[in-house]
Amino acid sequence: MTGLRKLLRDIEVFEGELPVFDPRTTPEDPAELFTQWLLHAMGAGVREPHAMTLSTAGADGNPTARTLILKDVTAQGWQFASDSGGVKGRDLAVRPFAALTFYWSPLARQVRVRGPVTAESAELSAADFRARGAAARAETLVGRRSSPLSDPAERDAAVRRSLERLEREPDLVPPDWTLHTVRPQSVEFWQGDPQRKHTRLNYRFQQGGWMRELLWP
Repeated sequence: MTGLRKLLRDIEVFEGELPVFDPRTTPEDPAELFTQWLLHAMGAGVREPHAMTLSTAGADGNPTARTLILKDVTAQGWQFASDSGGVKGRDLAVRPFAALTFYWSPLARQVRVRGPVTAESAELSAADFRARGAAARAETLVGRRSSPLSDPAERDAAVRRSLERLEREPDLVPPDWTLHTVRPQSVEFWQGDPQRKHTRLNYRFQQGGWMRELLWP
């Protein structure tokens, strides 16, 4: 066994007192249970509990994953925003489906959301962009996401120019900024257990309603 392999195997997991999860007491709507878990994570002091992994796939089927921030959970689904000219936007243009993964390590809790993705209106997308901090808006306005960068100084200069532009045009919104909603077809809640008696509760949408089922760990 290599040194790294042994080191990884020796890392303790599911330490400390973990939450109790009784699937028999869960609500009928997964968004309600997700909100309960998110608020619990916030109350427990989990750092950046609204951070999630967004997974998409392009025309060639090759998957891409990245971490970004949850914007909202509505009756329609889970929301995030992105520049439609970036990798996320290009993937969603050809394959409008995505998976979201939340993991709150101190609580040994994971939530997985899967479903089709729809673009919200220009008005909602603009409101989302204007609600971002100045630095985040300026970085987006540069418009070179994921392209090669030869010199960090070039990036810094471009961001400064964007900040100056925002001072002149505070209501400026890039036309390709889009608020997206993942409309869930399935939502799985996973609660870890020190004895590996993990609890998995899956919500599946079918025939106009949600069905709940337990899954083997």
